[in-house]
Amino acid sequence: FGRSDFGIKVFEIAVHVPIAPFYDQSLLVSNSITSVRDAILIGLLLSVVILYAFLRNIGTTFVAVLVIPVTILATFLAMYLVGLSFDLMTLGGVAAAIGLVIDDAIVVVENIFTHLSHGESRREAIEKAISEITIPIIGSTITPVVVFLPLTLLTGVTGVFFRSLALTMAVSLLTSLVLALTFTPVLAEKFVKADVNHLDENGRILSFIIRQYEKVLSFSLKNRWLVVVVSVVIAAVSFVLYQNLGSEFLPSFDEGAFVLDYTTPAGTSLAETDRILKQVEEFVKETPEVESYSRRTGLQLGLAITEPNSGDWLVKLKPDKTRPTSAVIDELRGKIEESQPALEIEFVGIANDLIGDLVGNPEPIEIKVFSEDAKALHEKAAEIEAAIQKVPNVVDTFDGVVVSGPALTFRVDAERAARFGVNANDIANAVTTAMTGDVASNILERGKLIAVRVVLNKNQSQSLDTLRGLMLRSGNGNSFRLDQVAEIEYEKGQTEIQRDGLRQMVSVTSRISGSDLGTTINLIKEKLKEVKLPAGMTIEYGGLYAEQQSSFRELAIALGLAIVLVFLVLLIEFRSFAHPLAIVVGAVLALSGVLLALFVTKTNLNVVSLMGMIMVVGIVAKNGILMLDAVEENLEKTNDLTEALIISGRRRFRPVLMTSLAAILGMLPLALAIGEGSELLQPLAIAVIGGLIFALALSLVVTPTVYSFFFQRK
Repeated sequence: FGRSDFGIKVFEIAVHVPIAPFYDQSLLVSNSITSVRDAILIGLLLSVVILYAFLRNIGTTFVAVLVIPVTILATFLAMYLVGLSFDLMTLGGVAAAIGLVIDDAIVVVENIFTHLSHGESRREAIEKAISEITIPIIGSTITPVVVFLPLTLLTGVTGVFFRSLALTMAVSLLTSLVLALTFTPVLAEKFVKADVNHLDENGRILSFIIRQYEKVLSFSLKNRWLVVVVSVVIAAVSFVLYQNLGSEFLPSFDEGAFVLDYTTPAGTSLAETDRILKQVEEFVKETPEVESYSRRTGLQLGLAITEPNSGDWLVKLKPDKTRPTSAVIDELRGKIEESQPALEIEFVGIANDLIGDLVGNPEPIEIKVFSEDAKALHEKAAEIEAAIQKVPNVVDTFDGVVVSGPALTFRVDAERAARFGVNANDIANAVTTAMTGDVASNILERGKLIAVRVVLNKNQSQSLDTLRGLMLRSGNGNSFRLDQVAEIEYEKGQTEIQRDGLRQMVSVTSRISGSDLGTTINLIKEKLKEVKLPAGMTIEYGGLYAEQQSSFRELAIALGLAIVLVFLVLLIEFRSFAHPLAIVVGAVLALSGVLLALFVTKTNLNVVSLMGMIMVVGIVAKNGILMLDAVEENLEKTNDLTEALIISGRRRFRPVLMTSLAAILGMLPLALAIGEGSELLQPLAIAVIGGLIFALALSLVVTPTVYSFFFQRK
């Protein structure tokens, strides 16, 4: 407003406030989905290459490959009907199923192609091929599907993660089965062509490999106990590998952003906290990888009360950063700890922070100390924190003792207050008015009511002597000083009281940098053996470690149930114990390949890699079914078990090799973790590939040998 001789002039000032997002998580989601989409396309291409390399026939390859897009569309329709959206788990399930959904089509067209190559007419070849393969292909598809049933029993974050993945894979496999038995034969009648002896002319290398395989299988069948000894050695080596694998809850992946939680010493004012953080802000600005950031001080998401000495940063890194997020965090941590030793800091990944909040265990390492003696509890918590700080790769430690800011306690003497004609409520109202003010009136300005507060001078309200001498007036007109009716005490701070199951506790927490959760916890347990606990004090481990252990137990139960379900399905299909026992033994031994692959690639054991182990059981059993489905038929012709097994092995070598390679190459893009967010599914792909590579030898050699042990002529 401006005043002149002619009245009042009003000036309008336009203020432009730019608004821009400082962090957009949808970019990570979009990039991650794009990465999985690319993995699907690359896996499809590699599967096509494998199929054509074996059959060298464009029509046959076209018929088998056409199953994949139709299966994917059917899977998307099922996802829509049950309300699933596109995310890393659902698309990851599709990507993981690429190499598997083509298996049924490969087996069908390979069988048709073989009959055509023997000089049969097209219709005759299709009818014979379908009649031969229908029962085994149904069993070999149902087997990997049933391993997903126990996953419906999973709870918590693990259940949420894998139910959608299991559903998409199960729908994909069942759809591929229906298409292989209906859609594929129709297309084969039009497109599949083959000349007599075509396979012999174009498969010299494969023929040579098959001849070598027959020699190995023959040797194994003649030396069955040697195979048993080798299997026992493999199981023992697997146990050693398991003991030497690191473990974690979920795979860590680079989100390109992180959260920095901070706490200044208890009682630090908002202004002083802001001054300290401005120095930290310079470190953030100087980091070349930082694109944008935001800071909250004295505030947090949710309904919890936040002290003015705490808050957090959300830091977004540039997409083209030259260093990984972990390296940026380590550098910032070092600078902050060196310049501000009193500042408690903690670096958290955004996804891990959200998952931790969801499960109520936000810290990877949480050591719960229980005792009813508060003083001893706090002393021992500090000692435990000092002990775990000596463990390598342990960072961002906190003793769990949360101290609120300084407080003034007014202890009213009811008897003395009654003499002056006041009570505790009257005194509390007077003190509140003096320190925080009381609304005495309102002013209307620009259509808004602005409260007018009567408050004691700021300098006086911060003086303890002034508050003690504060003059009060009772209802009957008596005047008196505050210290005449109350004692005023200054307390430096009060500790928060935490309880778990009605037990008083303190949670000592920390995070990990450069190591895995399982190894670090074991080192901490060894270090804490040196800490002597007084009588009545106990320790429990919580945090993400507790969630990891719970998930591992559930997945171990799911793996056991998967093996039992596979055995039951095989028992129903073959109506004998020899087939299920031989196939299940091979499937269980294939888990050694999973552990070896994780060990060689230095991949930790986590809930995702355990999911891969469960999948391997079903996939390997599928190959075992193909190996043994025609053994008894061959036995009727030869009347010799060894010869019957060799004939079956010779006939099924190529389809087993083709389906295994198709599954392996279909998983390869996920195993290479190309693109953002792909690290989350990488352990699953590595586990499946390792299991399938190892299972090739087991399905082709060990499974027939074990079958010969349990075989009984009917």
